Amino acid sequence: MDALIWNIMSVNTQQAFERLIKMHRRNHYQFIGLMEPKQQARTLERYTNRIGFSQAMSNVSNKIWLTLKLNHTESKVEFVLTLVYAKCDAVERIELWDSLYDIASDINLPWLVGGDFNVIWDEEEKFGGLPIHINEIDDFRQCINTCNLSDLGFKGSIYTWWNGRLEEDCIFERLGRCVSNSEFQQTFPGIEVQHLPKIGSYHSPLKLKCHKETPPVKKPFRFLNFWVEHASFKELVKENWKADFSANPFIIFNHKMKKLKKALSVWSKETFGDIFQKVASLEEVVLIHEAEFEANPTKLNRQRLQKVQAVLIKFLALEEKYWKQKTGMAWFKDGDRNTKFFHAHVRGRRKKLQLNRIQNRQGVWIEEEEEIAAEAIKVFEEQFTENSIPTYFHIIDNVPTLIDMGKNEELIKQPTMEEVRAAVFGLNGDSAGGPDGFTGKFYQSCWEIIGDDLFDMVRAFFNGHDLPKRVTHTNLVLIPKKKEVCTFSDLDIKGNT
Repeated sequence: MDALIWNIMSVNTQQAFERLIKMHRRNHYQFIGLMEPKQQARTLERYTNRIGFSQAMSNVSNKIWLTLKLNHTESKVEFVLTLVYAKCDAVERIELWDSLYDIASDINLPWLVGGDFNVIWDEEEKFGGLPIHINEIDDFRQCINTCNLSDLGFKGSIYTWWNGRLEEDCIFERLGRCVSNSEFQQTFPGIEVQHLPKIGSYHSPLKLKCHKETPPVKKPFRFLNFWVEHASFKELVKENWKADFSANPFIIFNHKMKKLKKALSVWSKETFGDIFQKVASLEEVVLIHEAEFEANPTKLNRQRLQKVQAVLIKFLALEEKYWKQKTGMAWFKDGDRNTKFFHAHVRGRRKKLQLNRIQNRQGVWIEEEEEIAAEAIKVFEEQFTENSIPTYFHIIDNVPTLIDMGKNEELIKQPTMEEVRAAVFGLNGDSAGGPDGFTGKFYQSCWEIIGDDLFDMVRAFFNGHDLPKRVTHTNLVLIPKKKEVCTFSDLDIKGNT
């Protein structure tokens, strides 16, 4: 089910309604919720008839909230939708918070709340204007948390409202949003909110996709190489590369890596945020300042434009570094920003890696995903499963000895710190990360912090210490290539050198 929620209030209402008609004809929304001042209700009714959607059209006119009980068109699941149109004054908004408290106390269905809350959540959701005061948003946060609601996130620009002014009076804020209870998110795990461009209104339409889809797979940790360029990166690694217990070197190293993963994930979100959303938001701000500078090319307007352009360039550079790492294009050094090219390259790689069909052991082609997975499991089980244990090893006596004792001692001698360091810095820092998500760039940039622990782990491996179960292997190859020249005569039957 596709839906649209929009505070359509504008100085050019006709343009906004014309846009609404075009969007509906293109997307066929099952529900459209509009917030519109009462004095323009007649205009709304006239354009509603042109849409041919009067049955499902809801108008919040001179009200602060409107609650509806709806049925999902595909699954027939019943849920509650509350449209809000909050007042501009913090005191007057208390009436809305009290209403939401009352609804939450009796709600026993999936519940979605969306619209214009006329208040931001934190300073990240505002650009320009006076600094925010925490007292203005405390009531909002208290209401959302007490009602057990959570933000559904969004795609596109972070700002859903522009005050229509320029120069020092220009303000962007995120006033429109969609929140829901956990029952709604469990019922519609594929819920998606998109902030559409502000055309015909100072408010962004909120487009919702409420399809009952399989929840997206949780993305594994991936180390981003541009993290190492931040001033606080190494200090963060030092603070989290600690363990308050003694154990096997493998367990210690694995514990520190897991601890660091969590810290890096939180740090990245706080330091960089969602770079794609920030790029979309900053591009919108730059367009406004560019138009103002073209209309009034003063020194002050040029400084404002250059300031926001500098911030945008910073995040564009991060976006490009991200795509370079993701696409693995080591040959691409310089060039114009072209994210479409990066996207196409990633899609091409994914297409090549896709298996549409395979031939089973009987020579029959199979195409179903479940059958392909089952066949792959059978093949590897047969390869790595032994039905009987051999007890006759006299054939080893016929294997000639190709190395003397001197060469053998050279092969089995203890690795040195210099050798391990050379192996680490011999890695391609731009290559894909290992199963643990860390790239060679991490090991190289943090060698002075993690080097001793890594060396202890390598030395323990060479001395025959068993790898504990559930320890995630790094992308480092612990066995030197020269070990491969060992013959059967140099090996114990149990596998020890």
